[in-house]
Amino acid sequence: MSTRVLLLMILAFLGMLLYLEWQREYSAPPEPEPTRETGQVEEWSDDDDRDRREPAPDVPDLPEIDEDTVTDDRPDTLAEPELRPERRIEVLTDVLKIEIDPVGGSIVDLRLPGYPVSVDRPDVPFQLLGRELPYLYITQTGLLGGDVDLPDHNATFEFEYDYYELEPGADTLDVPMVWEGNGIRVIKTYRFHRDDYVIDVFHRIENRTGEEIRGSRYLQIQRTEPPEESGMAFTNPERFSYMGGAIYHPEDKLTKISLDDFRSASHMDIADGWAAMIQHYFVTAWIPPEGHRHRYSTGTVDHPERNRYRLSATSAPTRISDGQDHEFTARLYAGPKLQKRLDEIADGLSLTVDYRIFTVLSKPLFWLLDWIHRVINHWGWSIVVLTLLIKLAFYKLTQAQFRSMGKMRKLQPRIQALKERYGDDRQKFGQAMMDIYRKEKVNPLGGCLPILVQIPIFISLYWVLLESVELRQTAWMWVPDLSRPDPYYILPILNGIGMIVTQRLMPMAGMDPMQRKIMQWLPVVFAFLFALFPAGLVLYWATNTYVSLLQQWYILRQLDQEEEKKNR
Repeated sequence: MSTRVLLLMILAFLGMLLYLEWQREYSAPPEPEPTRETGQVEEWSDDDDRDRREPAPDVPDLPEIDEDTVTDDRPDTLAEPELRPERRIEVLTDVLKIEIDPVGGSIVDLRLPGYPVSVDRPDVPFQLLGRELPYLYITQTGLLGGDVDLPDHNATFEFEYDYYELEPGADTLDVPMVWEGNGIRVIKTYRFHRDDYVIDVFHRIENRTGEEIRGSRYLQIQRTEPPEESGMAFTNPERFSYMGGAIYHPEDKLTKISLDDFRSASHMDIADGWAAMIQHYFVTAWIPPEGHRHRYSTGTVDHPERNRYRLSATSAPTRISDGQDHEFTARLYAGPKLQKRLDEIADGLSLTVDYRIFTVLSKPLFWLLDWIHRVINHWGWSIVVLTLLIKLAFYKLTQAQFRSMGKMRKLQPRIQALKERYGDDRQKFGQAMMDIYRKEKVNPLGGCLPILVQIPIFISLYWVLLESVELRQTAWMWVPDLSRPDPYYILPILNGIGMIVTQRLMPMAGMDPMQRKIMQWLPVVFAFLFALFPAGLVLYWATNTYVSLLQQWYILRQLDQEEEKKNR
C-alpha cells in the first residue's frame, strides 16, 4: 500500500475531528382536537385577534398573521412563573422519580433511578429535569381562554395527596389536580405507566358558566443553558453530542434549533409533529395527538440570573358549550433515547439519536449491534462479534490487500537494488519500480480499498458508541464504562502493539527515511489518540487490528506455499 495514501487518510481522519470541533464551537389554524361530548374545535381564523392581554416573555408566541388577526387564545400573555419552595407532589414509579409543582401543575424535577450519574455513584439517579437556577429545565402546560380565565402555568391547582407511588401489580398511576373558577372546572391528570418514560397528560374542561367558552391548550419546555464544558469535544462526549431544540414535521423530518437560534423567535404550524429538547443520551419531547395541527414556537425569556429558552406547541381554540366538557390530551416523553422504544412512540422520534451525516451507516450498525446483543446479552462482547462479522463481510477485499502486500514484500530486495542503483534520481527509481510492479502484476494501491472502507465504518461506529444510551455505563472486563476512555489505557496499548507487529509485515522498500520514521511513530500516535476515545471504539479497533494480523499471517502463509509450488 502507498505510504502517502495511508498518511493522507490519517490526516483526513484527524482533520475530520478538528472540523467537527470547530463546527461545534462556531456553527452557528389546526384541525379539531378530539373532544369528550360536544366541544368544538375552531380553525385558526382572522377573528382570533381580539381581546388579548399584554404579552409576557415566558410562554409561546403565536405571531400575528396581519394587523387584524391575532388569536385571543395565544399564550404569550402570562407573567413569569415564580418557582417557590412550597408543597410538591412526589411521584414514584419503577423508572421515574418526579416532583410536580401545584402552581401550573408543572414537572419541576425528574430523575431516572435506572440511570446513575456515573459508575462511581450508582445510588445517585441522573437528573433530567430540575427547577434550581441557574440550570433550570422544566416542562409546563396550560390553558388559554378568550373572554374567560382558564388555568395557565401560573394557576394553582388543588390536590389530595402529596405522594403517589405505582403499586406492585399496577400498570398505570393517575395523579389528578383540580382548578375551579367562575363556573369552570379543570381536571389536569398525569398518567404514568409501568416500565415506561411516556407520561399521558389530560386537561378536562367542564363548562358550567351558562355560556359558550373557548380554550386552547399549550405544551412547553423551558430550560437554561447548561454549563460550558472544557476540553476538546471528542474527549468529552457531552460536548460533542448535540444539545438544543428540535421540531419534527412529517415531510421535512427533523429540524434542529440551536440555543442561539432560539433568540430569533419563530413559529410553524404542523400536523402530526412534536417538539423536543435534546441532549446527550436523553430527550424531553411533547407529542400532541395525531391528526391535529399545532403551532410550534420558539423564543427566549430574559432573566436577571440566566436567560431561558422555551419551546412550545399550542392547539387551536376549541368551543365548549355550556353544560358540556372537552378534554385535551398529549404525551410527554422524558427519559433515555432508547431507539426501539422511540420508534414506537411517534414517527421520527428516534431521530433524536443524532448520528449526524453518518446516520446511513450508524443506524444499520446499531441495528446489527443490538441484534447481536439480544443473542449474547453483553454489549462489550457484541462489539467484538460485530468486528468479526465486518471482517468476514470484507474478507475478499482483505485477502486482495494482503496478497498485494505479500507480493510487494517479496519484491523488496529488487526494489532495494533499484534504490542503490539510481541513488538520488527519484524519477528514474520510480519509473523502474513501476516497471517491476507491472511485470509482476502487482498493484501498489491494491491494499488501500479495505482501509478506505473501514474509515467510514470506524467513524460511524464512533457515533453509535457516542449516542447510544444502551451502551452507557456498560462494563467489559477491566473497563467500567465502554462509552468512556479506558481508565487503565490497556486497550490503546494493546492496539499500539498490534499495529507495530502489523507494521513489521508491511513492505518498507521505496520509503525515504522520513516516511520510515513517520510509519514507526504512527502506533505511538494512535495509542495516545485512542487513549482519549470511548473504550468501546478502541475495543472495536484493537479487535480489528488483531484479527487483521491473523488474516495477514494466514494469507501470507498461503502466498508462500503457492510460491513454493510454483518453484518446484
